[in-house]
Amino acid sequence: MINKVLSFVQEYISAIRMPRIRITDIVEILIISFMVYAIMGWVRKTKAWSLLKGMIVILGILLLAAIFNMSTILWLAEHGLSMLLLGIVVVLQPELRRAMEQLGQKNIFFSLMNSDSTRTHGRYSDHTIDEIVKASFAMGRVKTGALMVLERNETLMEYEKTGIAIDATVSSQLLINIFEHNTPLHDGAVIFRGDRIVAATCYLPLSDNRNLSKALGTRHRAGVGISEATDSMTVIVSEENGKVSVAYEGKLYSALTQEGLREKLELVQDKPQEEVKKKRKPWFGGQKGGNTDAEKADQ
Repeated sequence: MINKVLSFVQEYISAIRMPRIRITDIVEILIISFMVYAIMGWVRKTKAWSLLKGMIVILGILLLAAIFNMSTILWLAEHGLSMLLLGIVVVLQPELRRAMEQLGQKNIFFSLMNSDSTRTHGRYSDHTIDEIVKASFAMGRVKTGALMVLERNETLMEYEKTGIAIDATVSSQLLINIFEHNTPLHDGAVIFRGDRIVAATCYLPLSDNRNLSKALGTRHRAGVGISEATDSMTVIVSEENGKVSVAYEGKLYSALTQEGLREKLELVQDKPQEEVKKKRKPWFGGQKGGNTDAEKADQ
């Protein structure tokens, strides 16, 4: 038995022929590797990342259809492929145009090699959470409207580019100054990445959720809209009544207390549950955590 296995291995190894590797082959491999890396880096910064995950699901379904010979699905895929490719081009038209423009930039290679440095999804520190909570309720007391978006795994660079770059350490004084009435940066949203404020006056997509209260203004709809489009969390301070709300996963949590806001913000820290429970202090009085939009959307 052992002799048969050894003879099979020897025959298999002898049948393997190593190709002759030339310098041009190595250069070609490096070029292709760089192109794949550049494309994947570009995909991560655009809507194409979510689209790519959807395409993987579709390819998985087609693979199952091919294995089990599902003729109807295969026929639809064969005749709908051209329309699907056209749809992808239409959806990604702005991103494709921007990518083509970047090909002419002198610093394209440097920017591609350092693409990950612009997306530090570090854990939000306790200091950052404290400063956001402090600023939110300080603005709420004087009824200063505010819209603050905390980036998580999905990049917000598309929305960041609609505003003004800041790149500053998070502090309550800076946030209050940004959203102060009649200042150049007060209109629009502030975007956080890690423990940095990366941009202000950013435009966000509005939610078309019909279940939201008609009394909610543009600021609240923008907060819910960005939470529907990405996995970010948005803190909203109402200019009308000074109440603090959070939009997360397409839901609006209204009239939060300071402790309730802190508990919501702890979700973006991605800390172990044991560490969160150990840090959290007992809290008494009032309703903890606030209500969802279905319960208190009219506030």
